[in-house]
Amino acid sequence: MAEFMAQTGQRAPCVPRPGTVGERRERGGDAAAGPLDGQEAAALLGRTRALVDPELRAAVESLPGSMRRIALYHFGWQHADGSPAGGAAGKAIRPALVLAAADALGGPAARAAAVRAAAAVELVHNFTLLHDDVMDRDTSRRHRPTAWTVFGDADAILGGDALQALALRLLAEDPHPASVPAAVRLADCVVELCAGQHTDTDLEDRAPDEVTLDEVLAMAEAKTGALLGCACALGALYAGAGAEEVDALDGFGRQAGLAFQLIDDVIGIWGDPRHTGKPAGADLAARKKSLPVVAALGSGTPAAAELAALYGKPYVAGDAEGIARTALAVERAGGRDWAQAEAADRMARAVQELSRAVPDPETAGGLLALAEFVTRRSS
Repeated sequence: MAEFMAQTGQRAPCVPRPGTVGERRERGGDAAAGPLDGQEAAALLGRTRALVDPELRAAVESLPGSMRRIALYHFGWQHADGSPAGGAAGKAIRPALVLAAADALGGPAARAAAVRAAAAVELVHNFTLLHDDVMDRDTSRRHRPTAWTVFGDADAILGGDALQALALRLLAEDPHPASVPAAVRLADCVVELCAGQHTDTDLEDRAPDEVTLDEVLAMAEAKTGALLGCACALGALYAGAGAEEVDALDGFGRQAGLAFQLIDDVIGIWGDPRHTGKPAGADLAARKKSLPVVAALGSGTPAAAELAALYGKPYVAGDAEGIARTALAVERAGGRDWAQAEAADRMARAVQELSRAVPDPETAGGLLALAEFVTRRSS
């Protein structure tokens, strides 16, 4: 990885350590930050939003009124009463990966041709968010109430179903020769996502000492890594890449996705609510068996035993002290350090996969910038 990164003039991916409220340093004060520091990724994400949002809006506007209202609210384009809103529709990481992969292997023409595929991936991602929020009973997303809290469970689920259908319709209507294999790959990815979510819900019903780290890693790959891998693979397909390159980019996205999930789990415990838009320790309150928690539970330390005892009791609403004690137990049992080290390792694997698909490092800059972005974020 170091050699590949050195050829591009960039440093190896670095994993952040988001702190509790008021603890984490401001990004501008990070002396270790290098030339990327999110700037190149931010530019890519901004260009992606400009290209993909019109496709997304057109797709959502084609829905029947009841479904359209839910989708427009979820994307942040409308308030619950139907009035216009200026909220962001998300970071656009997945569609950005589609376009960056297409550009890396096929240049600007391939990137332009892949815009519809990028929109399809973003629709699938938001389908999963709508459903996950219902199942996890999350009440906040993107700094506003989740759709199910506003419209009810049934409407949020149906809205998610409609977004998935729109994604496949976008590809079905696309005359590009890659649209058919792309649709098949995206459909297979949705099945994997659903299997991963099923495993996730099943794990929540099991006792803390009955869940293994390998199970949670496999679940995370299915729930998070699969769609990032699919996004990269779709970009490669639209660039006319061969099977080996497509699979290598899928592997790059999957490993980056695991790093993404590891950092997301760290943020879910120690993230600043002002950045995350969620209450502090929300994952701990839900007794979620996230990767840092399961790693901590399996450490065999006294802190692991304390954590198991805490996780064996239901959360009492408003018990901030209990959340702080649980977070400390996870940290003392090594869960936080393990998650950060594992994220760095997964990024090393991701870059190795990328080097297989893109022999010329100069063309991999966009994908590397996005990969670094997902491991340096604080929300």
